[in-house]
Amino acid sequence: MYRIGNGYDVHRLVEGRKLILGGVDIPHTLGLDGHSDADALVHAIADALLGAIGCGDIGKYFPDTDPKWKGVSSLILLKEVGAMCEKRGFVIANIDSILAAQKPKIAPYINEMKKNIADVLGVDQERVNVKATTTESLGYVGREEGMAAYAVALLQRKN
Repeated sequence: MYRIGNGYDVHRLVEGRKLILGGVDIPHTLGLDGHSDADALVHAIADALLGAIGCGDIGKYFPDTDPKWKGVSSLILLKEVGAMCEKRGFVIANIDSILAAQKPKIAPYINEMKKNIADVLGVDQERVNVKATTTESLGYVGREEGMAAYAVALLQRKN
């Protein structure tokens, strides 16, 4: 049996924050605003996994009202979500994700992002895909007001 889940996340870009995407600290003048490290890519992937197992979204398990999650690496949240999938009898077949960001260029960091995500989830790196796109200067992403991430996860029931 297979299960598919979708994930989406968006965060505002602000001064005075690090830009963390896929667990990678990317040099930039702005960072994503949020309760945790605001890693929109990892949040979208976590939501896709939670959707595939029918368990809501990351806000249900890691609310921004809980000081325990203040400033935490989103890879820690993803690890917990991966354990939830496993506990429910599913393995990750693959994850496909897209990061929408006008600047900075994301391509130089994609392999490291894939490695971080795969390592945390305990899967082969070939099962994790990360793509990046701009919005050709259109909308909030194009105006560099924020970044968005989309993800799809395919899970398979363990034998």
